[in-house]
Amino acid sequence: MNSYDKPSIAFHWISAVLVLTLWLVGQIIDWFPKGDPRMLVRSLHIVVGAALGVVLVARICWRKTRGTQLPAAQTGIAGTAATAAHYLLYGLMAAIVIVGIACVWFRGDTIFGLITVPAFDPANRELRHNAVEFHGLLANILLATAALHAAAALWHHFVRKDQVLTRMWPSLKR
Repeated sequence: MNSYDKPSIAFHWISAVLVLTLWLVGQIIDWFPKGDPRMLVRSLHIVVGAALGVVLVARICWRKTRGTQLPAAQTGIAGTAATAAHYLLYGLMAAIVIVGIACVWFRGDTIFGLITVPAFDPANRELRHNAVEFHGLLANILLATAALHAAAALWHHFVRKDQVLTRMWPSLKR
């Protein structure tokens, strides 16, 4: 079984690290007192989220133009489910970035005190609340889906011993 090319592998693992980092930072933003500490953490979250958006666009462009295209590791319903899971992961990443941008716009934010985004409708607290809640829900769904994706890769590696994991982690090859 072949492995993916180095840029595809890098995009995959960078995406994974960014998603996990964003989720963790999102969980602790409210731990910080209002004002500069929270603004700093939220600014970090926004900038890393924007980086995820850039990486996602670059990843999709690479995959569609020059990236290695490997056949499905399995056929039948399992292969179809794996393909659907990959599209779901891409879709969730795109949706969470878009909703994150909407949150910044609806809420109004300052990014490290350097860039100010005025609130779309400052009096509409319900809109801000709902957007942030939806963003969090998408983040949780994305993390759960990514965890299932990782569990499936580990199952392939340790139970089926079919080298599927080595497609994205070539150094695991025997």
